[in-house]
Amino acid sequence: MPNESNAPSDRDSDLPPSTPPSEAASEDAALATVAASGTSDISDDRRYLDALQSVRHTLDRFRGCSEQEKELLRQDLSQLQTMETKLTSGRVEIVVFGEISTGKSALINALVGKAVTQVDIQGGWTKEIWHVAWDGAGYRIPGLANSEVVLIDTPGINEVGGADRGEMAQDTARQADVILFVIDSDLNETEYSALVALASVNKPIIVVLNKIDLYSKKERERLDEILAQRLEGIVPLESIVETSAQPKEVEYIIQQADGTERSEWRNPPPKIEDLKLRLLEVLEEDGLGLLALNAAMYAADKSDRVAALKVKIRDRRANQTVWSFAVAKAVAVGANPAAFFDVLGGSAVDLAMLRALAHIYGIDMTWSNVEKLATSILQAAGWTITAELGTHALSSLVKAATLGWGTVLTALPQGAAAGYGSYIVGKAAKYYFEHGASWGDEGPKTVVKRILAETDKKSVLQDLKQEIQKKLHLNRHSDDK
Repeated sequence: MPNESNAPSDRDSDLPPSTPPSEAASEDAALATVAASGTSDISDDRRYLDALQSVRHTLDRFRGCSEQEKELLRQDLSQLQTMETKLTSGRVEIVVFGEISTGKSALINALVGKAVTQVDIQGGWTKEIWHVAWDGAGYRIPGLANSEVVLIDTPGINEVGGADRGEMAQDTARQADVILFVIDSDLNETEYSALVALASVNKPIIVVLNKIDLYSKKERERLDEILAQRLEGIVPLESIVETSAQPKEVEYIIQQADGTERSEWRNPPPKIEDLKLRLLEVLEEDGLGLLALNAAMYAADKSDRVAALKVKIRDRRANQTVWSFAVAKAVAVGANPAAFFDVLGGSAVDLAMLRALAHIYGIDMTWSNVEKLATSILQAAGWTITAELGTHALSSLVKAATLGWGTVLTALPQGAAAGYGSYIVGKAAKYYFEHGASWGDEGPKTVVKRILAETDKKSVLQDLKQEIQKKLHLNRHSDDK
């Protein structure tokens, strides 16, 4: 995560500048070192630079979000900032998956060379994601002085009640660079399904057959055949390796100085050489390119999520806005006792609605342009607006003849008709703003025609009448009858 000292003091304080001045020089120097190292392929260097630009571009997209959108995307933002730090420092992450008691934690301890994670014979102790620096990995991203390899332990994939942790593990896999999938026998259905799902994130996968010391030579040969067949097309044969991270105790016969013998039970050293060799082969072969590809894919995924969330939130707000203004117009027109003046009030509501919709979609419109848009939609609506005006005229005559007392009689039909017209106008304007203040190739008439065809007029009118009754408390008149 970027240092808090680099965060701005304005309302975007949770969104640090994409390239803080204090970091830019050191990062440029790191990039120059990578390019000049001679140990990295030019295409990998180019992918690295492109990936860094992609991550920062996505961070910039967060800055354009509303406060509501930022709140919903806060976790995504934090993860993307972590990815930027991961990329610039050259941190390679190897995530370890497997069922309970397959020896995941013991494997990490064996790789690191000391007990850094607890090993419980009952299994299932790992409840969260654990990060452990693998200082003895013997690998660094060429040209990045702060490069390191990190091992990540995850909860067991079959842990009861672990739905949330399962989602957390999947997200960890998307951020990681290499996946270790630990098993201790042939894959069961849970393991196979999980492995197929992990393969879909397009990361190098190494299947680790652990506890190999528990099998005879013949059993191991048969197990190798079965795994090769089951994993064909999912994991290459060279990425299926055998380990014994925590070998069972073996009795040693010790010859003493006096010629007598004594027995002692000891745990043999872990057998993980084949796994370390395969990991280093993957890192040496892909290295910087692997890190860059992973970061670019992750940034693209987050960018898509920002776009999808914006569409979802704006669509919901726009629909709520259209309906609230339609109800407001229905009530304003239906309840106004003054003949003909209700039409003017209704028109003002429509203009205010279009201005509000423009604001939701981040489009600046003058009142003059709002009026032009409203006019184009009204003309396109044709018979719908004509019918609304007809209802207005009839209701206004009733109001005029009764000196306003006819409002009770005309409120529901006149208000509902006015609200329906406003609803159609709002839906058409919503389409216009969704498409960047453009009708595209269709034009307003085509858009309005489709909206009319897709709208259940009877249902909308009924809902509007119910809203009018709620607002004007007309239900009590019905109760008195």
